[in-house]
Amino acid sequence: MINSAVELAAAIRAKEVSPVEVADFCLDRIAELDPKFNAFCFRADDEVRSAAKAAADAVVRSAPEELPPFHGVPLPIKDLRHVQGWPTTYGSLATDRAPQPKSDPIVRRFTDAGFLPLGKTTTSEFGAVPFTESEARGISRNPWDPDRTPGGSSSGAGIAVSAGMAPIAHAEDGGGSIRIPASCTGLVGLKPTRGLVTNAVVEVEGFATSGVVSRTLADTAAALDVLAKHDPGAWWSPPTPARSLAEALDAERPLGLRIGVLTTSLIGGISVDPACLTAVDKTLRALEEAGHQIVDKPLPLPTSEELISTFMKVWNVASAGIPLVDPDRVEPHNRAQREAAKSVDSWTYAESVHQTQLLSRRIVEAFTDSFDLLVTPTMAGLPPKIGAWRASGNPVVAAYPMGVFTSLFNVTGQPAISLPLHHDEASGLPVGVQLVAAPWQEDLLLQVSRTLEQALPWADRRPLG
Repeated sequence: MINSAVELAAAIRAKEVSPVEVADFCLDRIAELDPKFNAFCFRADDEVRSAAKAAADAVVRSAPEELPPFHGVPLPIKDLRHVQGWPTTYGSLATDRAPQPKSDPIVRRFTDAGFLPLGKTTTSEFGAVPFTESEARGISRNPWDPDRTPGGSSSGAGIAVSAGMAPIAHAEDGGGSIRIPASCTGLVGLKPTRGLVTNAVVEVEGFATSGVVSRTLADTAAALDVLAKHDPGAWWSPPTPARSLAEALDAERPLGLRIGVLTTSLIGGISVDPACLTAVDKTLRALEEAGHQIVDKPLPLPTSEELISTFMKVWNVASAGIPLVDPDRVEPHNRAQREAAKSVDSWTYAESVHQTQLLSRRIVEAFTDSFDLLVTPTMAGLPPKIGAWRASGNPVVAAYPMGVFTSLFNVTGQPAISLPLHHDEASGLPVGVQLVAAPWQEDLLLQVSRTLEQALPWADRRPLG
């Protein structure tokens, strides 16, 4: 049973387990479970085994301190990022299947840290909606209940870790796509501050960023240390943090923090499930018992119309730059978004970006004046049933209850984490709670999350026994 990428890396360095044994375990687990859950869209098992053999040879030749931090640990990559020699389909039938000539910077940071790419994980087409039920990739299913979605758009990433096919997985988040699958599958998912983790280009005006889903805060912190490196080629990139997040995680924890609460949907007509409210209540009680103060202050939140208009004007261009070989095979909702984006002139788009930045400033300034952290449900409801979106006929509209609490913080660029702090007895499903901090305060976010990890532990809750 795989528990932790950090612990696994330590065991490999200590020669207690071989990278070959670890790779074989993961590949066998994928072969057993993936036909049921559909986490992987590309596999290169022989290549994975060859890389694991090379990693095992390096362990024999090298002193433990000479090995990179995650030497020999398998990690799947979401099918929105390039891995050299592998195809990137973006979850679409409209894209090329040719092998990519070069890995993305994100992937190179992972491999430089010793991770072994394990395959490509499923995503909705272009990562546009928070579930994968697509023409190209079929249906991805939740290990806790195969009749429900695992969330998305990092659908396969959440499945792979939750079902024990991988110890940790790359994920991306442009409107909640790290945090939503973390909530649906009972994992930790942290969306970093805008600009902390760079890739080849700034995507969706900085709404989108990379991270991981994992079982533990230690894994999330150590993986973010790998990703949060100064990138001189990026349009914007801060210096590499002076103190690692892995060190910050176990530092002395702050007391007396001001904790804000948001449990009302920002979009009218969306009610919040009682299980999600119970999860927030449990979290607030644990924070109070740890010495923090619950603050009853409102944020200057946008109206439903303002949020949707502001977010969607930018979100509609999310697939710009993706090369298509057969545009007619783009799925209808993405075709509509692409056409909507093309109908907006550059002046109007620039004004929309301007308004987005002003909205972000308004919220972040009020946030820092009133709170140290904000607690919300991760989603407004439990993971929807497979095919539930068809009732509305529009997967984007059906996604609103899943992303209503997450997408705002893609606009503001604040770091936000989903923690699996509650388990709904009636449905048997995990329920995530979102914590949000001010920009660049991942350390604070992780330290308070550590308090909750100890007060409301989740490590022993697994979907498959």
